[in-house]
Amino acid sequence: MKLFTTEQIRTWDQYTIQHEPILSIDLMERAAKALCKEIMQRFPHLHQFAIFCGPGNNGGDGMAIARMLLEQNKKIEVWIVNSKDTFSVDAKTNLDRLPNEIIIHHYSSEQSIQLNEHTCIVDAIFGSGIHKEPEGIYADCIQQLNKLPNFKIAIDVPSGLSGEDNRHIKSHSAVTQAHHTIAIQQPRISFFMAENEKFVGQWSVVNIGLHPEYYAQTTSSYFFIDKDLIHGILHTRSRFSHKGTFGHALLAAGSLGKTGAAVLSARACLRSGVGLLTVYIPRHSNPILQTAVPEAMTLLSAEDEHLDGRIRDVEKYAAIGIGPGIGQHADTTSVVKQLIHEYHSPIVFDADALNILAEHKTWLEFLPQGSILTPHPGEFDRLFGKHTHGYDRLLTQLAMSKRYGIYIVLKGAYSSVSTPGGNVYFNSTGNPGMATGGSGDVLTGILTGLLAQHYTPLQACILGVYVHGLAGDISLQHQSPESLIASDIINHLGLAFQQIVE
Repeated sequence: MKLFTTEQIRTWDQYTIQHEPILSIDLMERAAKALCKEIMQRFPHLHQFAIFCGPGNNGGDGMAIARMLLEQNKKIEVWIVNSKDTFSVDAKTNLDRLPNEIIIHHYSSEQSIQLNEHTCIVDAIFGSGIHKEPEGIYADCIQQLNKLPNFKIAIDVPSGLSGEDNRHIKSHSAVTQAHHTIAIQQPRISFFMAENEKFVGQWSVVNIGLHPEYYAQTTSSYFFIDKDLIHGILHTRSRFSHKGTFGHALLAAGSLGKTGAAVLSARACLRSGVGLLTVYIPRHSNPILQTAVPEAMTLLSAEDEHLDGRIRDVEKYAAIGIGPGIGQHADTTSVVKQLIHEYHSPIVFDADALNILAEHKTWLEFLPQGSILTPHPGEFDRLFGKHTHGYDRLLTQLAMSKRYGIYIVLKGAYSSVSTPGGNVYFNSTGNPGMATGGSGDVLTGILTGLLAQHYTPLQACILGVYVHGLAGDISLQHQSPESLIASDIINHLGLAFQQIVE
C-alpha cells in the first residue's frame, strides 16, 4: 500500500470531488457514515458520546457523526470549540443539520467540562487540519479533555498531531491523547513513531471511497507492507528444485555464553527456506550447535570463546549474515573487516556487528552495495548519532541508506525498511510480545536465508520483516505477550508462510 502525506490526501479529496464527481458535503456525509459504522462495530458497548467539534471540516465530520449516532439511539451531546465563531462551509451545513434532540455546548475557557464517566469523548476539533501547536481555547479544551478518564476516540488524527513531522511537540503541548484513532482512508506516517503512541493509541482505518485513479497515478516514497505486497514477492518453488537451488548461506554468530544467538539465527535461516547453511562459530560452540541444529554445517574459529581468523572462500556463499551474539573482541572485529573487504554481495549486519561498525564508522563507506543493517533504535543512534524524535531518526535513516547504498531495517513496533532509492516501507505485522531476547537473531537468520534464495535485498527485507512479525502474531494465539519467546517465532514460521500463500 502506498502511503500519502497529509497534503497528498487533501489533494486526493479534491480530486475525488472533481472527478467522481461528488459535492464536498456529500463526500463528508460518506466519510461520516463510514466513521459511524466503525465506531458502532468496534465499540458496541458505548452508548453515550460527547463530540468536540472544531470550526473546520474535521468538526463537520464530528457533527455528521453526532447526527448518525443519534439515529442509532445513542445519547449525544456536541461541544463546539470555535474561537472566532466562523466555520467552513460544510461544517456550518452540518451544524445546521443537527436535530433539536442533541444538546449543543459552546466551549469557552472559563468552562469546566463535566461528563458522565461512561461518556465517550470524540475528538473532531482539528484532525489533520493543523500544523502547529493548538493555542487559546483549543489548547484549554484539549488539556481539559486529557485530564478526564473517559475513553477517547480521535477522528482522522488526534487534534494537535501532524500527519508527518511532530518535532514541535513538547511534553506540555496540547495534543489529544486518544485511546483509539480512526484514520480516514489511510494511516498517517506519524502513527508509526513511538513517541506518538500516547496520542494515537490503537488505530484503525476506514475507506471512504476516494478516487482510485488518484491513488494509481500518484507516486509516494512511503509504503505499508501488507499481504498484497508480499504476495507479489514470495517465490513459487519448482517441483524440480534441489537444495542447490535455494542457496548456501553463511552465518557468523555466537561467543562464550551466547551460543544461543547462533542457534536461534541458524534455526530461523533454515526455516526461511535456505538450501544449505554453514555457521561460523567459536570452537566451544560446536557440540551445542551440532546438537541443537543438526541440519546446519559448522565452520570453527581457531579460538574457543570468540570468532577469530579468516573465513576462507567467502565468495562461495550466496549470502552472509554476521552479528548475533559475536561480542566485540578485537579478533572478531577483524572478521567483520575481512567480510567487508572480501565479500562483494550484500551482507546482513546485526547486533554486535553493528556495534563494531559504530566503533569504526569509516567502514560504512566500504560496505558491499545492497547490504542490510538491522539496528534497534539504540544501535541506530550509536551508528548515526543521537535522536530525540522518531521523525528525525526516519530522516537520518533515509539519508544513510542513500549515502551508503544500503538497506536499513530499523526495528520497532512498525519496523521500517529504508532503501538506497529513498523509499520507506513500514511493516504491518508483529506485537509487543516480540520485544524479547533473541527476536532480532531470528530476523537476521530469516533475512540471510532469503538473500541466499536470490531474493533481492529489498524483497528480502520486506518479506523478512513481514513473515517475522506474522510468525510472532501466530505465536501470540498460543502465548501471552509476557510468555512469548524467540523460539516461538521460529516454530511458527511455517504457518506464517502458509498464511501468505492462502
